[in-house]
Amino acid sequence: MSAFKAYDFRGVFGKDFTLDDIYRIGFFLPELLKVNKVLVGRDMRTSSPAIFEALTRGITDAGADVYDMGLTTTPMVYYFTARHGFDASVMITASHNPKEHNGLKVSTTNALPVGYDTGLGKLEQMIQQIPQVKQPKGKIIPHPVKDEYLEFQRQYAYDISNLKIAMDCSNGMATILVKEIFGQSPVYLYDELDGTFPHHEANPLEPQNVKDIQELVLKEKADIGVIFDGDADRVMFVDEKGTFIPPDLMIAVLGHYFIQEKNVQGKVIQDIRTSKSVTEYIEKLGREVEIWRVGRAYAALKLREIDGAFGGEFAGHYYFRDFYYSDSAMIAAQVILHIVSEMKKVGVSVSQLISQIATYANSGEINFKIEKKKEAMEAMKEHFMAQEKCIRYMDFDGYRIEFQQWWFNVRPSNTEPYLRLLMEAQTRELLDSKLNEARRILEKFM
Repeated sequence: MSAFKAYDFRGVFGKDFTLDDIYRIGFFLPELLKVNKVLVGRDMRTSSPAIFEALTRGITDAGADVYDMGLTTTPMVYYFTARHGFDASVMITASHNPKEHNGLKVSTTNALPVGYDTGLGKLEQMIQQIPQVKQPKGKIIPHPVKDEYLEFQRQYAYDISNLKIAMDCSNGMATILVKEIFGQSPVYLYDELDGTFPHHEANPLEPQNVKDIQELVLKEKADIGVIFDGDADRVMFVDEKGTFIPPDLMIAVLGHYFIQEKNVQGKVIQDIRTSKSVTEYIEKLGREVEIWRVGRAYAALKLREIDGAFGGEFAGHYYFRDFYYSDSAMIAAQVILHIVSEMKKVGVSVSQLISQIATYANSGEINFKIEKKKEAMEAMKEHFMAQEKCIRYMDFDGYRIEFQQWWFNVRPSNTEPYLRLLMEAQTRELLDSKLNEARRILEKFM
């Protein structure tokens, strides 16, 4: 089934999956994870209530109890999976995808992600069976946790009253928390729950979805703009000039708090696409960096494995040891705004802070529509490694190959006929030259 992905279950509701598929997933999930209770949260999408009904009917027909969190952010489900000792949880969401989409994010003990390789692949096979309803059936038990979650979040609350903040909730799940965390002082955009996303899609990585917050920052003369995605597990930022900040650079900003201010020990995680500027900045702050695969299904596991201090991704996920090694947009937003507030006190604006971090020219991620992805990747590797000496080579998530003055990552999409290319160089001229070379190679496969 096409909705089973590497990291989660997701697709167009009614096309890529049906309510019967959801019922079967619910029914076989307790058997897969060997549990008799499942924690369930959901987002505000119009299809979420029907999916919740089908999923929980399947779980209870299998004889397991459902602990119903109601409307939640995805990180709330992660936190309470671990905090309250659940060995299985499901968040009903399609995160940043368009309104027609929905899906399931599954976690197990200690909020460890269940990906295709760690259970979803087996679940895809199990749902081909015919469910045999168990007796006695399970129960649905209300499990409200918002107050407890807000209490946890308050440890990251600082006086940021010297900042003027613009904040876009994308009509998503951040809405249920932001005003109780940040109060009434930010200028809010789209802070009402609406699963039809009437103003823009809830994906801040797409430039058209950030235009409104950029305009609001300029209009209000704000120090910073903040924008959340649909299920509030990702957060991104705009500087005081209205310029979108590449999310990976904020890993370096987090270093000011966790390394300089709190002296948290341990390595820092970044994904294979992350700027070398971040690596070098974190190393200057006194910590080692671990480069790893893209996606929570890999990052959270790796951070736990190495007991890392914190980490982040190119796509705007930020992971924290004290959050059970999971990602939290609210922690990231509070900490980054605290650092921005402290920087403002000494006359450093957001754009000035970022300019101190971003020392490389960066292409951003570029998509090439290519069917023969493996062959194209090999051609890229062979061409550039024949030209000059490689100083670092990584072969997970495609290739990340570093040279003395530049590097590139080329990786295949898991779900589409796209090859994704990202390059960085010490100068814009060198970057443009290497990008042109790469395009000439990849055009042969298009």
